[in-house]
Amino acid sequence: MRGYHGRVTSPGPAELPGFDPTVPSEARVTDSFTGGKDNFAADRELAKLALEIAPELPMVFQESRKFADRAARFLVDAGVRQFIDVGCGMPTPDSLHHVLRPVAPDAKVAYVDHDPVVVAHGRALIDITGPVRFVQADARDPDRMLDHPDLTRIIDLNAPVAILLQSLLTVIPEDDVATAVVRRFIDRLPSGHGYLLVTHAVRDIRPEVTAELAQLYQEQGTVKGEHKENVRSWKEVEHFLDGLRLVPPGVVPLPDWRPDPGEPTIDTSAFWVVGGIGQKP
Repeated sequence: MRGYHGRVTSPGPAELPGFDPTVPSEARVTDSFTGGKDNFAADRELAKLALEIAPELPMVFQESRKFADRAARFLVDAGVRQFIDVGCGMPTPDSLHHVLRPVAPDAKVAYVDHDPVVVAHGRALIDITGPVRFVQADARDPDRMLDHPDLTRIIDLNAPVAILLQSLLTVIPEDDVATAVVRRFIDRLPSGHGYLLVTHAVRDIRPEVTAELAQLYQEQGTVKGEHKENVRSWKEVEHFLDGLRLVPPGVVPLPDWRPDPGEPTIDTSAFWVVGGIGQKP
């Protein structure tokens, strides 16, 4: 689960948000959960309230990170050297380009987030002449995002590429908007060597927990848009990948997606975040 401070409409560049430390940001709340320092009092308070509802959240974030690492290695083995990480959250030592460096030193990564604090922190940490960019853009307007000059300087959408939507769709509550966003991302992927990764909290496993978390994030103003009583179902998440070739084992609880040999296993019967990868035919 990572962050994206969504909006109901697709804004132009002038409408991207400024910095308001009194409104919790999904990215900075996640930073607080994972022991980071780039967060504010409002973010820490929301993290505290969320932990009271779901004490397992640190484990969920840890397993999400492990899934992301395994998925990145799979995509490298599939020939991908370009990655667009949408709703990337605060940069950390475990950020994607660090994970890729040992296995694909030539990989290019465009990080995209709506939160100006995320982008400012990211840009301060990278070599502006290197193969990594931080882009401030609204994923609710996929074409504007994918055509952003900061992204197109390093990403060629005609070459093998992966678009990563890690928990992004969880915080776009309007079903029609989320579906339209995904379909447009898929349209822009190259046939045969374009991949879409999706992770999403689902209501099927612990509906009372996900409902309380959804309400909390909406009440705090962190998730904007249509008010929903709970997150999507597992089946609804699977539908986002319709038309793609699902990479086995499909859309499953994150710890069950291609675990590394010898990796400690956990009981996923109560694990309420699922994910998978689809390849565009």
